[in-house]
Amino acid sequence: MNSADNNGNGRQPLSIPGIADDPSAHQSVLARLRNYFLTGLILVGPIYITLNLTWWFINWVDDTMRPFIPIGLRAETYLPFKVPGYGLVIALFALTMLGFLAAGLVGRTLVEFSENLLNRMPVVRPIYKTMKQIFETIFSKSGSSFRKVALAEFPAGMWSVVFLSHSPGSEVAPHLPGADDYVSCFLPCTPNPTTGFFFYARRKDLIEIDISVEQAMTLIMSAGMVQPNASAQKKLSALIETGRASRAPGAPATPPSRATVE
Repeated sequence: MNSADNNGNGRQPLSIPGIADDPSAHQSVLARLRNYFLTGLILVGPIYITLNLTWWFINWVDDTMRPFIPIGLRAETYLPFKVPGYGLVIALFALTMLGFLAAGLVGRTLVEFSENLLNRMPVVRPIYKTMKQIFETIFSKSGSSFRKVALAEFPAGMWSVVFLSHSPGSEVAPHLPGADDYVSCFLPCTPNPTTGFFFYARRKDLIEIDISVEQAMTLIMSAGMVQPNASAQKKLSALIETGRASRAPGAPATPPSRATVE
């Protein structure tokens, strides 16, 4: 019996080169589809989350302002649908007018009277004073809080990114040991930077780095997954090594120099 009889019809089976002959091609296609999916997720994910947070904020402001807006001034009174952002516009206008009135003599008098009234309340007074100082520090044009980024050895043997603000006040400075120059430091936690540690540190024990607060905040919130540019990352590593060398036994007691990150 010849080979033609083995095939039944005397013809050899067709062989299609490509995926059928190369099992690794299946993996290549799956890997490519996976990369396409991840690319789409990276593109759409931040936009989707940003739009949802923006929409939530607008609705929250609208719901908060609605009880203070007379029914005759509400958009839904005259329209068959709800107008998003109407309360936000009213809030911005009201805050602007309030600031304008507070700049006048009558407004300043009312503000002083309100502050004196709040300062006489035992429970409300510390809360009001703290919140006022925080808002004045954040929104003041001359404020210097969180404008500098540094590396601090915290805990011992490890380096953390901290934000520098003001020098200690007259109430705290006399109680700090030594005559060194201290500065207020805030060490935010990952991935929630609204919590963290606050402490005073000697300036000579810190390594100031010339990266923006936004870059440092991104580095912290991403748990190090989103790094600064390559040159900045190399500079950070070099600064840490410099700090370790300066604290080694027998090393000269000179503070690490300020470095510029390109």
